[in-house]
Amino acid sequence: MSSMSMNVRIRLSIMMFLQYMMFAVWWVQLGGYLGRTGVSATWQFWILAVMPLGCAVAPVLCMIADRHFASQKVLMALNVACAVLFFLGARQDSPATLFVILLLAMLCYMPTWSLTNAIAMANAPAEKFPQIRVFGSIGWVASGVFGLGALWLFDSKIDSTLIPLYCGAGTALVAALLNLTLPNTPPPAKGQKASVVDALGLRAIGLLKDLNFTLFLLIALLVMTPFTLYFSLGSQFFESKGFKLVTVLMNWGQLVEIFLMLLVPLALAKFGVKWTMAIGLAALAVRYLTLWAGVATDTIFLYYIAILVHGIIFGFFFVGGQVYVDKKAPPQMRAQAQGLYVLLCYGVGQFLGTLISVKLVTGYATDGVTNWTPVFTISTIIAAGLLGALYLLFRDDVTEKKAAPAAVVPSAS
Repeated sequence: MSSMSMNVRIRLSIMMFLQYMMFAVWWVQLGGYLGRTGVSATWQFWILAVMPLGCAVAPVLCMIADRHFASQKVLMALNVACAVLFFLGARQDSPATLFVILLLAMLCYMPTWSLTNAIAMANAPAEKFPQIRVFGSIGWVASGVFGLGALWLFDSKIDSTLIPLYCGAGTALVAALLNLTLPNTPPPAKGQKASVVDALGLRAIGLLKDLNFTLFLLIALLVMTPFTLYFSLGSQFFESKGFKLVTVLMNWGQLVEIFLMLLVPLALAKFGVKWTMAIGLAALAVRYLTLWAGVATDTIFLYYIAILVHGIIFGFFFVGGQVYVDKKAPPQMRAQAQGLYVLLCYGVGQFLGTLISVKLVTGYATDGVTNWTPVFTISTIIAAGLLGALYLLFRDDVTEKKAAPAAVVPSAS
């Protein structure tokens, strides 16, 4: 694909914008809703675990789609299903029913990140893909407009309620209608042998014979515990501190991420993979140190520092890690290795991170009120410990340092 029309570029950009908006509008504030309504720790965990569970299954569903159906048709069908499930989820009072509905929704939604990437890359020159993909991050940030609109137009606060699921349903329906106008993208692997092992990247397990690579994957998996605390339960903390527009507040981190991502290739070229990832881990430690200090001194501006470093954490550590995986794997196994990285981080790591984070938040709660000081202390220690492990044990054993990420890992931001 050497060129594309402006019309196609606009449609692909809107596709990305809507695909990430429909998720961010309700996910960002979901932890706040669960905390406000007093849902038990067990159900908090399972409801917040629907995303990593969806991540684990997504590669298998994408593999099936790649071999049998046009990508834009699969995307449309999944978005229609999401619209229905989000709508049903918004009407639930039972946490058990909410879990089942959101799990089904995530089984439909999580494959769409790979599908939208595939559609964009099939219909746009490779060098234009980042300019199209960035609209997904813009859509994530723009999801805060629903909360602002409700406050300004109806003097009503919808954060920490299930109303944002209605917003997600409406956005999903609009996205499905737009999908009808996307360029035809035939199944790229039609007729090829299907393998669950390949889809999950499990053939790359042989790379674990390299102890340095294994150490990196272990650190990346463990990093998901402090990362998930903010990603899934940050809204619960900010809600407890009296912030009204939590989605808008937390999306400032994604706004900064859009610009900081431009610095990642420069950091990789100048510092190499190890120090680029170390910068990301240092920012993670700074996040929880400033949150701890903010609680201890009741200083609100420290909370904003914790929010704004998000782009450094995600871009420098996770995308830097993706580049390391790409360099370590043989050319014929790079896709497999990336699949293993995503499965371990966003599937296994985020699942375990959700379990540990919920136990921390509920374990230090009395009469439903969490004492955030020990939660942030423990998270700071974990982040600092992982930074120390990276510094002392990990070797930058890839020779070519000047490289930019070929494709950004789907934003969990």
